[in-house]
Amino acid sequence: MSKRERVIYHELLTPEEGLAKILKHLDVKPVGVEEVDISEAYGRVLAEDVYSPVDVPPFDRSTVDGYAVRAEDLYGVDELNPGRLRVVGSVKPGDKPGGGLNPGEAIEISTGAPLPGGSNAVVMVEYTKHEGDSIIVYRSVVPGENVVSAGSDIMMGELVLRRCTVLREREIGVLAAVGLRRVKVYVKPRVAVISTGDELAPPGGSLEPGMIYDINSYSIAASLKSLGADPVILGIVRDDPGAMSKIISDAEGRYDLVIVSGGTSAGPTDLVYRVLDSLGPPGTIVHGLKVKPGKPTVVTVSRSGKLIIGLPGYPGSALMIFNLIVKPLISRMLCLHTPEPKVKARLAVRVEGARGRRGLHPVSLIDTGAGIVAYPMPAESGAIKSLAYSDGFIAVPETVEYLGEGETVEVTLFSSEYKPADLYIVGSHDVGLDKLIPLTGLNVKVINVGSLEGLKAAARGESDISGVHLVDEETGEYNIPYLIRYNVKGATLIRGYMREQGLIVSKGNPYGVRGLEDVLDKKLCIVNRNKGSGTRALLDLKLKEIAVARGLTFEEITDSIKGYYYEVRTHTAVAAAIAQGKADAGLGIRLAASLYNLEFISLGWELYDFLIPKTKLDKEPVKKFLETITSEEFKRELSKLPGYRIPTDMGKPVWIS
Repeated sequence: MSKRERVIYHELLTPEEGLAKILKHLDVKPVGVEEVDISEAYGRVLAEDVYSPVDVPPFDRSTVDGYAVRAEDLYGVDELNPGRLRVVGSVKPGDKPGGGLNPGEAIEISTGAPLPGGSNAVVMVEYTKHEGDSIIVYRSVVPGENVVSAGSDIMMGELVLRRCTVLREREIGVLAAVGLRRVKVYVKPRVAVISTGDELAPPGGSLEPGMIYDINSYSIAASLKSLGADPVILGIVRDDPGAMSKIISDAEGRYDLVIVSGGTSAGPTDLVYRVLDSLGPPGTIVHGLKVKPGKPTVVTVSRSGKLIIGLPGYPGSALMIFNLIVKPLISRMLCLHTPEPKVKARLAVRVEGARGRRGLHPVSLIDTGAGIVAYPMPAESGAIKSLAYSDGFIAVPETVEYLGEGETVEVTLFSSEYKPADLYIVGSHDVGLDKLIPLTGLNVKVINVGSLEGLKAAARGESDISGVHLVDEETGEYNIPYLIRYNVKGATLIRGYMREQGLIVSKGNPYGVRGLEDVLDKKLCIVNRNKGSGTRALLDLKLKEIAVARGLTFEEITDSIKGYYYEVRTHTAVAAAIAQGKADAGLGIRLAASLYNLEFISLGWELYDFLIPKTKLDKEPVKKFLETITSEEFKRELSKLPGYRIPTDMGKPVWIS
């Protein structure tokens, strides 16, 4: 393809500029109105103002069990001067109100029953005593006491629900209360969802070499459904201009909006932007946003006036741009005016900008009780898991080089509101926690940032509990030397359990690995853990020992290891990389090797402990966590895991500052 044929982002726009340009070309509004039964109206958007055709309640009714009376018959009555009234009947819910109550009379009445004519109050049964055909009354009442008047909840002709209201359980209850069985709502916009790429395969089948599962069709469709739209997945279209043009053209004619993911960049195999542009005029009105990730975004208006949006192919990028561009448009198509839910938070660590583009970073939130802290998640464009574990995202402005640790940031939430967890665990990844957490019965959020960052989170009072397993190079002791070195104050280290660390290698140990020296000598490729993790610290300690023995520097050793800088964040990810042939060896726990049916060469046992800020020790979920650690049920579960041991002091404080 010649340079003249390649279109390369002539004008990068901010998301706000992109939206403004879309709205300049199109009047984005609801696509229609339909009438539905209220039993089918949940989640729909009201298309008209609703006025009540009746009073609610439609009659005066009693709020208690007792007797309907004339208040004036009981003036001055008390326990020392009781009154007597003759009971002339009874009324229960569903009865007609009935006629007149004369002076000196009472009618027995049940909660919710209509007030008889002539009565104006209800005396509670607790303040009466029955004697023959009369009652003795020991308390006076005032007019209207224990009575709900007709129309006191809703008056006939009153505006009860406004147009553009989302109908949830409360609103549907109001519709039923005023007697409406059917209601006018806006038609759900039907949205075609298409994924492009020769490398894509639908979930459910096996993957051929070089193929990946189609994520975007399903994550985008789910996002659309959560907004109230009606998504239709049209499947995968290959990188063929003719096939792509046909499916997009057909979709453009049948649906209210078309969303295509993948193929929006400017590379030779990225065809979407050219196919979309051919559907005009006006054709492509946006190609490229001033954001990272998400730069290769395309927006086209077809000749028939339909909107077609091309999202980036990477799942993380696609969902970010969905929130910035598609979500506001769907909101207009459903007459929703809800502002983007946002919260203020303090940044846990420094976040880099995107050099002239707006940097979008998913974050996980911790409610410390004294404010919310935002922990940035891995933000690679292709990462879907980071979004799954995130509460929202922050934006680093185009003109800002970085946001520093401790800065106040605004977090745009992915869901309508932020719901704090019961317990926040920050630190090293551990499979044992997956056994422990369900036994607590708590809503627990786990943020895997490595032992060192977990230690810092506890020192700052951000985490409730931090899982740590840091080995000291000089003493070989775990955790306590680091707490002293970092001068951690106001925290308690609780003894956890022991895990067996070692080298994980392929099934059958094809290279005959007996230790870390063999990995070096046989020039095997490794997969490493992330910086700050206890496992990374252990590997570096072992490598330094080898370097000293061989008269080399640590850097000379690490530079000679293929894959040393290939980092993953969990033990299971190490094992998965080896099982998939991406690496020959890696350091991890025995359980991870067992899960993937791999070989394991032990390097020893380590302590996985829990660091808790003193201010969190009295928190009920923390108490529940500590109670669960020492429970027989957890001990049984832990003992089933290969490579785990239970120390005699598990659950007890071993260091207090």
